[in-house]
Amino acid sequence: MNKPTIPAARLDTSHISNEGLIPPLYLDDDIIVVNKPAGLLSVPGRYLKDSCVSRLEERYGEILVIHRLDQDTSGILVFARDKKALNTVQRQFEAQTTRKVYEAVVMGEVSGNTGCINLPIIVDWPNRPLQMISHTDGRYALTRWKKLSIEKGNTRIALCPKTGRSHQLRLHMQQIGHPILGDTLYAGEAAQSEPRLCLHAKELDFDHPTTGERMRFKLEPDF
Repeated sequence: MNKPTIPAARLDTSHISNEGLIPPLYLDDDIIVVNKPAGLLSVPGRYLKDSCVSRLEERYGEILVIHRLDQDTSGILVFARDKKALNTVQRQFEAQTTRKVYEAVVMGEVSGNTGCINLPIIVDWPNRPLQMISHTDGRYALTRWKKLSIEKGNTRIALCPKTGRSHQLRLHMQQIGHPILGDTLYAGEAAQSEPRLCLHAKELDFDHPTTGERMRFKLEPDF
């Protein structure tokens, strides 16, 4: 079956909330794509079981996790519905053949129009779940960025992570002096200016696990 791409204009997100089931943006026998609300876990946690996975499983049965977004981050997530799809799409993430674009609003006016942040990341064990930069023990982490606009003294920015380390975008932006607004972990006073983390998984491209067709999703943030 031919699997169509989903242009942004056709994505109805008016029904997305932090309560109840999450209707899919795209659904077939192999994969399910959703817009995860900010504040909702991608997968059940140790103490909090409510999550994208648990809500989707109520309606669609077994859901297999390909990748995750932080609880405070909103945006596009793809899940698998069988092991073949899981393995096929996961390999694309591991081989970095997927395309991921996030949008954020960061504190202050970022100088320049584009840039690259290459800072290795390791978990800050005494202060978990915080991460930190370590040039001796950290894992390679690369983020490319592009300035979109200046808004009331802050910067709207596109972020393209080559790697997918935990808290990578949040920590990288904080390290160059422009933490993401609303980030209660890394932003300090900037966290108090917004009711939510201003970070959204805006675009995701990958090859369909059965047809091989390039799937392209785009969804604008609500901040």
